[in-house]
Amino acid sequence: MSNRRTVAVVGATGRLGEHVVRVLAERGHEVVAISRSAGVDIVTGEGLDEALTGADVVIDTSGTPSADETVATEFFTAAAANLHAAGARAGVELIVSVSILGIDASTGGYYRAKVAHEKALTAGPLPVRILRAAQFHEFVEPLVSWGRQGDTVYVPLMRTQLVAAAAVAEALVDLAEGPVPEPGAEAPFPELAGPREENLAKAAELVYAARGEDVTVVEVSEEGTPDRELLENGAFVAGPATALAGPTLEEWLAQS
Repeated sequence: MSNRRTVAVVGATGRLGEHVVRVLAERGHEVVAISRSAGVDIVTGEGLDEALTGADVVIDTSGTPSADETVATEFFTAAAANLHAAGARAGVELIVSVSILGIDASTGGYYRAKVAHEKALTAGPLPVRILRAAQFHEFVEPLVSWGRQGDTVYVPLMRTQLVAAAAVAEALVDLAEGPVPEPGAEAPFPELAGPREENLAKAAELVYAARGEDVTVVEVSEEGTPDRELLENGAFVAGPATALAGPTLEEWLAQS
């Protein structure tokens, strides 16, 4: 691939997408921002052909706010099919997407939907590179807010290795600039995590303290939750093949 590329960023206005747009611009690439606010719907395909015209690479950072497995699976599989179809018509060379570290053994819920997303992407006609990243620093507050009741926040027991979205963006752009695998070729999923393991409840305490909110964080083990054992037993922390990138959560909070 030549140095300067035209890169379409799906979810360009999101927490991760905005960092990807910035990194691409800093590296001299032309950016096409794709989002619903720009009139493009990757689930229905509306506006997608026009948006991908002239694009060399697609970086997909899209996500769905629903944690329901069926809803999320329908979103991701439809999006993958439409990106492949419209991308093939437009002459796109590569799709780069982001997934979640440690989801191979997932049995249900949002993580299982992301497994379906990976399968839909890799089954399509265009070459695909997928980065599996740990949960983002930026997602701690919205994630734990689901369990807030007044001044008490109930947080599921979870071991994680939080990483900054900016670091994930750098890694995604690296993949977009790298060699394009042959169609149908098996490409390993590179992995990225933060510099150290974190406990989600402790992370929540740090976030709320940095925001100046006086809340009580209560850690709970949620029986019946899909993938509870994976969450609690460290499936989502770095392994031997996982690349690590800073800053730590505390450093990120100080910077932000």
